[in-house]
Amino acid sequence: MNVIEVILTRRSIRKYSNKEIPTKIIANLLEAGMYAPSARNLQAWQFVVINNRGLLNELAEIHPYGKMLKQAPLAILVCGDKMKDESEGYLSLNCAAATQNIMLAAHSLGLGSVWLGVYPKENRIEPISTLLKLPEYILPMALISLGYPDEILPKPERFSREKIHYNDQWYK
Repeated sequence: MNVIEVILTRRSIRKYSNKEIPTKIIANLLEAGMYAPSARNLQAWQFVVINNRGLLNELAEIHPYGKMLKQAPLAILVCGDKMKDESEGYLSLNCAAATQNIMLAAHSLGLGSVWLGVYPKENRIEPISTLLKLPEYILPMALISLGYPDEILPKPERFSREKIHYNDQWYK
């Protein structure tokens, strides 16, 4: 698949087979995340790989949209490192880029994924930080549920010319 095809065909997959994800593929996903662009190239992110069934089940209960984690063999928590960059705004943007890279890489490798937002919801940040024993300077931003797809979703039409504007012209 070329990169445009990967972008256009990626879907949020919430049903997974029970097949485990090999360590090599997990390493590929993490490397893709670390190659995301970041403000001032600070790369102020940390990644928590979660493959413990008990923790995945607990995360499914903590996150209001995370029920698929009970079936997922893997999740990656993308976190901002406040010791490397104190600006939460840039941390969230940088971690969003890393999250997208991981999800696109996952799709290109035959995996399905779902982006579960954590930041800026305090009712998600605090319990996830506690469960995973994150240091105080680590801010959880996004939780990615991953697994081999057990569903195929069609490509919806999302392109809209009405959302495109040029220069100083705002078209209605």
